Amino acid sequence: MTELRNVEADLSRFRLRVFAASLVVVVCFLLLATRLLYLQVYRHADLSEQAENNRTAVVPVVPNRGLILDRNGVILATNYSAYTLEIMPARLSMPLDKAIEELSKVIDIQPRDKRRFKKLMEETKSFDSLPIRSRLTDEEVARFAAHGWRFPGVEIKARLFRNYPFGELASHVIGYIGRVNQTEKKAMEDWPEDQQANYRGTEYIGKLGIEQSYEEQLHGVTGVEHVETSAGGRAIRKLASHAATPGNTVVMSIDIRLQKLVEDLYGDRRGAFVAIDPKTGEVLAFVSKPTFDPNLFVDGIDQENWTALNESIDKPLLNRALRGTYPPGSTYKPFMALAALETGKRTPQQSISDPGYFWFGGHKFRDDKEGGHGSVDMYKSIVHSCDTYYYLLANDMGVDLMHDELVKFGFGELTGIDIQGESRGLLPSTHWKRKAYRKPEQQKWYAGETISLGIGQGYNNFTMLQLASATGILANDGVKMKPHLVQKVVDPVTHQQLESAVHQTVGERIAKPENIAIIRNALVGVNLEGTSARAFQGAPYTSGGKTGTAQVVTIAQGAKYNASQMDERHRDHALYMAYAPADNPKIAIAMIVENAGFGAQNSAPIARRAFDYYLTGVYPSEEDMAAVRKGQATTPIGKARPAAEVPWPAGMAPPAPAAAPAPVASAPALPASATVPAVAPARAASAANLARH
Repeated sequence: MTELRNVEADLSRFRLRVFAASLVVVVCFLLLATRLLYLQVYRHADLSEQAENNRTAVVPVVPNRGLILDRNGVILATNYSAYTLEIMPARLSMPLDKAIEELSKVIDIQPRDKRRFKKLMEETKSFDSLPIRSRLTDEEVARFAAHGWRFPGVEIKARLFRNYPFGELASHVIGYIGRVNQTEKKAMEDWPEDQQANYRGTEYIGKLGIEQSYEEQLHGVTGVEHVETSAGGRAIRKLASHAATPGNTVVMSIDIRLQKLVEDLYGDRRGAFVAIDPKTGEVLAFVSKPTFDPNLFVDGIDQENWTALNESIDKPLLNRALRGTYPPGSTYKPFMALAALETGKRTPQQSISDPGYFWFGGHKFRDDKEGGHGSVDMYKSIVHSCDTYYYLLANDMGVDLMHDELVKFGFGELTGIDIQGESRGLLPSTHWKRKAYRKPEQQKWYAGETISLGIGQGYNNFTMLQLASATGILANDGVKMKPHLVQKVVDPVTHQQLESAVHQTVGERIAKPENIAIIRNALVGVNLEGTSARAFQGAPYTSGGKTGTAQVVTIAQGAKYNASQMDERHRDHALYMAYAPADNPKIAIAMIVENAGFGAQNSAPIARRAFDYYLTGVYPSEEDMAAVRKGQATTPIGKARPAAEVPWPAGMAPPAPAAAPAPVASAPALPASATVPAVAPARAASAANLARH
C-alpha cells in the first residue's frame, strides 16, 4: 500500500528554511550596512587621510650647504651638481653582484668603485640608496636611460657635491664632509625632535675642521615636497612644496694668501704654524704640514688613497697645529723669565756666571755654547738664549711654582678655539705625576727632573696653538684673548650678518705691565742682535721673537749632537715665536719645523717672510722661497714682489673677493667616515735634554 506525502508539512518546513535563510541574509546585509556606515561616516576622515598618504608622499628637501670664505671673501668651500648612479639593494630584482656586473657593461664601473660601494653597504642599511659611480658624463646618463628598464632598484640621481677649490690648501682647518655613519645616526636619536626633523634626508655632515664645528650653521633648514606617487612608489607630480633654506655663509678669520705663503715655504717639511691677531684673538693662519686633499673624500675616498693617507709615516691627516704636542725648547724662556719677575725670584739686573754647564746631583747639564756666556743678566739670557741661566732659575723656582705661573699663559690648558679636537698638552707638576703613574716610585718627583723644564724640555709638551696664544699675551700687554677661526656668519639670501665673533678676554691681566715691558724689550733684542737677527736684517719694521731648538731623543752624557749621523726623524725640532710690529703688534706667531735643526736657520726665516707679506704686502722672490724651503736662506734674497702682482694659484689671477655671495647649492659627498689620528707623535726627552737655538 503506497504512503501519501504530507504536502502541508513539507511546505511548512520549506517556509521555515526560507525564513531562516532570509533572516541570515538580512543579518548579513545589516552587518555590511553597519560596517559601511562605520567606514563611510565614523572612519571617513581617518581612511581618507590614509588613502591620501598612499597616493602622496612627503619628501624632505635637503638644503644647500653654506659656503666657507676667508677673511677677504675668497671662497674656500663651495658646491657643484653632478649625476650619480645609485643602487637600492632592497629593490633589486637580481643578486647584487650580478646587477653590478651587468651595470658595468653599460657604465664604466672600476674595481675601486665596487670596493667603495661594498664599504658603504657595511656602514649603512640595505634599503638605502647608495652611489656606486659619481660624476657621470652626459653620454653615460643617456646610455643608462636606454637600458634603465633592465635594472629596477637602480637610478640616476642629480646630487650636489662639496668642492674645495684650492685642494690641499688649509685642508686641516677647513675640514671636509662625509656620509652619516651608524654611530652618528644613533647619536642623532638623542637630539631634540626639531633638530632630528631638520636632518631628515640629510646623508652628509661635517667630519673635520670648520665643516664639523659649524655644521649647524652650514647645514641650513630642510624643506618638504608633497608629491603624488604611483602604485610602485615613484613620484608622478609635485602637489605642493616648502622650499629649503640654504645654509649660512661662514666667514673665517684666516687670510688664505698668508696661509698659502707659509705652506709653500714649508715645502715638503713637516710642522705647524699658527698666526694670531693678539688684540682680537682672530687666527690669521693655521698651518699643518703635510696636508691632504679633501676633494678625495667628496664622492667617497677609495681604499688606495685612504691607505696612503692613513698609514703614511708623515701622518698627513694629523692636524699638527691643533693636536700635535712638542717640547717648546728655548721659546719657553721668555715666559720663565716673566714668571721669575712676577714671583721675585729674579730681577732684571741680577746676573749669573755661566761656565757653559750646570752641575746638579752628579749630572752635568750643558749649555749650547762651549765655555759659556760669561756674566748673564735677564736681557742677555733671552737675547743669547743662555741655558745655564734657566737651569738655575728652574732649580730656584721648583716645579710647582713654575706650573702655577706658566699655566696663566694657557700652557697645558685648552684654549677653547672654535674647532673640535684640540689637545691639552702637558704642563708638569707634582700633582700631575702622582695622578699619571701607578707605582709609588714613579709618582715621586725627583729634583733633577725640574732642571730641564726651565729650557722647555723634560715633560713639557704643548701645541703650537698654545704657544701662539701665549705669545699673543705678551704682545697684548698681558691680556689674553680667546683664539677663534670664524669671524662672522652671514645669511646667504639677505646678506645680513647673523653672528659675529666676540673678541673675548680670558681672565685678568696676567702680569705687571712693567715686567712685560722688560721681556718684550729682550725679545726685540733677539731679532736685532740675538739668535734671529740675520733673519730680520733689513726689515722695515721692528719685531720681537725667540728661537728654539728642541731635542727629540736624549743625547748621552759626554756625546755631542751631530745631525748628519742621526736618523732624520730623531733630529732636533726648529721652533720660533714672534710678534710684529714691536710697538703695536698686529700679528703674533708660533711655529715648528719638525726635525729641521736650529730654529734661527729653519723657522725664523719663514716667520720673516710671513710678517713681510702681512705687514707690508711684499711677497718673497721665487729664488728666496726655494732657498727657505731648504733652510739655506735667513735674510731674504732676490727681488721681493708686491703680493698683488703675484699670480695665485699658479697661473691664475688672485681670486676676487666675494663679500655678498649668492646662495650656492650644497651637497655633501663623502661616503665613508674617515677618522683622523687622535694622538700626536710622541716627543720624549730626559731631564738632561738640551735646547739648542
